[in-house]
Amino acid sequence: MDSWDIRPASSTDVDAVAELRAVVLRADLERLGRYDAQRVRQRLRDGFDPAHTWVIKVNGTFAGCVALRPAEDGHWLEHFYLAPHLQGSGIGTAVLRELLARCERGGVPVRLNVLQGSPARRLYERHGFTVENEDPVDVFMVRP
Repeated sequence: MDSWDIRPASSTDVDAVAELRAVVLRADLERLGRYDAQRVRQRLRDGFDPAHTWVIKVNGTFAGCVALRPAEDGHWLEHFYLAPHLQGSGIGTAVLRELLARCERGGVPVRLNVLQGSPARRLYERHGFTVENEDPVDVFMVRP
């Protein structure tokens, strides 16, 4: 596995993260009939909160991001995107383990949503997430 680390995001990261989101989600959104090139980027820009977001760097280069937003009922894992050429390399698993360990110390559940049919769902299930509910587009999962 390549060398990776995470650093706190800043407002200047929003464009790189929005572009990565568009690339990572495109196939799933197209399959679901919901891809819109502008909307996929704008939704990220509208919800980007650098205070709860980290940039993932691999070998010193921007490779992804992840957000862990506090909520009344635990934390929401959001905007977890890794460059396609790094998916399946173990980096996403390592980042997820680190974030989940932080939440376990706090004793709070973690929630997320993943697109229907996304291969990322298997990653989350391997780490103890179970389905809370779902709709035609999203699967909502929780890890106690």
